[in-house]
Amino acid sequence: MDVTVYGPLRSATGDKHVQIEFEGGTVRDAIEALVAAYPRAKAQMYRNDGRVAPSVRISVDGDPADLDDPCPADASLAVHPAVQGG
Repeated sequence: MDVTVYGPLRSATGDKHVQIEFEGGTVRDAIEALVAAYPRAKAQMYRNDGRVAPSVRISVDGDPADLDDPCPADASLAVHPAVQGG
């Protein structure tokens, strides 16, 4: 799967565009696959209670997606990590 990451996630993946192994499922499954491939991304994606941070924004093939939406293996994922501040 093609994944484009933004902001501080680039330091976790080493590049803006990365490839991950993903056989399809939900957006949540794709995020878990991303974090499995790039463990340093976990701190940017998850809250301390283990849930995906509410400010994380994800799109699948250019369309905004919720965590429980379907995500095919051949989709392109874009991930905007949680941000601090206010």
